[in-house]
Amino acid sequence: MNPKYAVNAFLGRHNFPVAGPDINTVINTMLFDMEEGLKRNPDNPPGSGPSLDMIPTWATPPSSSPKNTSVIVIDAGGTNFRSCLVTFDSAGIPSISDMQKTAMPATDREYGKTEFFATIAANLDHLKNKASRIGFCFSYAMTITPEGDGKVIQFSKEIKAKEVIGSLVGANLSDALVERGWTRPEKIVLLNDTTAALLAGASAATNGKRYDSYAGFILGTGMNAAYIESDSIGKIEHMSAPSSQIVVCESGKCNKIPRSHFDEILDKTTNSPGLYGYEKMCSGAYLGPLGKLLITGAARDGLFTDAVSTHLQTLESLELKDMDQFFYGPFRTDTRLGAILQSGSDTDREIAFRLLDSLVERSARLSAANIAAVIIKSGRGFNPAVPVCVLCEGTTFLKTHNLRERVTGYLNQVLTEQRGIWYEIVTMDNAVTFGSAVAGLI
Repeated sequence: MNPKYAVNAFLGRHNFPVAGPDINTVINTMLFDMEEGLKRNPDNPPGSGPSLDMIPTWATPPSSSPKNTSVIVIDAGGTNFRSCLVTFDSAGIPSISDMQKTAMPATDREYGKTEFFATIAANLDHLKNKASRIGFCFSYAMTITPEGDGKVIQFSKEIKAKEVIGSLVGANLSDALVERGWTRPEKIVLLNDTTAALLAGASAATNGKRYDSYAGFILGTGMNAAYIESDSIGKIEHMSAPSSQIVVCESGKCNKIPRSHFDEILDKTTNSPGLYGYEKMCSGAYLGPLGKLLITGAARDGLFTDAVSTHLQTLESLELKDMDQFFYGPFRTDTRLGAILQSGSDTDREIAFRLLDSLVERSARLSAANIAAVIIKSGRGFNPAVPVCVLCEGTTFLKTHNLRERVTGYLNQVLTEQRGIWYEIVTMDNAVTFGSAVAGLI
């Protein structure tokens, strides 16, 4: 049995495009959803109209870094809840202190509204009254108010707090802090992690560099993108809006990309069936479970030897870190997959690699399409001396085997070679923390 032929045939039978999806087709689909989402908000669940929330933030990057001030920063992500104090010195250089990390509330069970905000407030006791402003990176879909608060639209990443949907995060947290004896914060500014990444990227224009615009892209537990929109936004034309502002796409909600049988099976097991289809095809929370579906399905279809198939059928779970350990060391026997494959042949190992790598390849293509779409929508980047800066964050993007390299290669094709658009991928330590600190002081 030729492993390449067998894997291609297996994936084809399950509606999984081996050489796709086509990146330009996905770009065009994303651009449709982006343009429609700027005109009106999507239905829930979304239909044939817009599925992306395209959330105006009422903010743009500041012209210079804050100086001689401190701000409390909260980062509520898909897995971890981080909080710290960020202090900007007289030169505008930030430093981090009092960092604390705990589990994100409502990842283990359903939380009510009062318990959700009380838990967040309790997690901030080590920062009590150390600054009058708070920059709160809340990495879930929310409507940003002109005052900088955020109203929760929908939770993703398996967060269980339905009662919180529709609540103003800043106002409720402020009340919960006062309940714990705090002086009421002067202001709590809500932002998405992609906005924080974009704001951090704006600080990368140093040592003679200039950028035509900025975008933020996150591929970690979930996925999303933000960019600067300079055209009018139809759904807020009746409001006094700035001429340009950061827009958060909520890219993971795109519902117009064909899904495989494995994606459909996985979707039914999640906390949000029918939503976040794009995110579930490429982000870190889902690649491992999808990988398990692929290799156990292939075992049932006879692609592996009997010994390996028997072991695979008892595999209870698989995470992206298990896949990465296999990718980086295919012949190790002390990893979850290596221990199973040592009972088989080199053909078993090649089939497993090809199957799991197809998920990384698809994630790279969908990520490249997302980044390309926001750059194209920004209308910038046609001068190679002044490219668009894209700050990319997230452990899936930064650490997954061969993913970042593939994304960069595809972007070079679809943007620079085909469209004459120039970009630069930027990463930095603590990007979301520093971006959130800047937002808290705008």
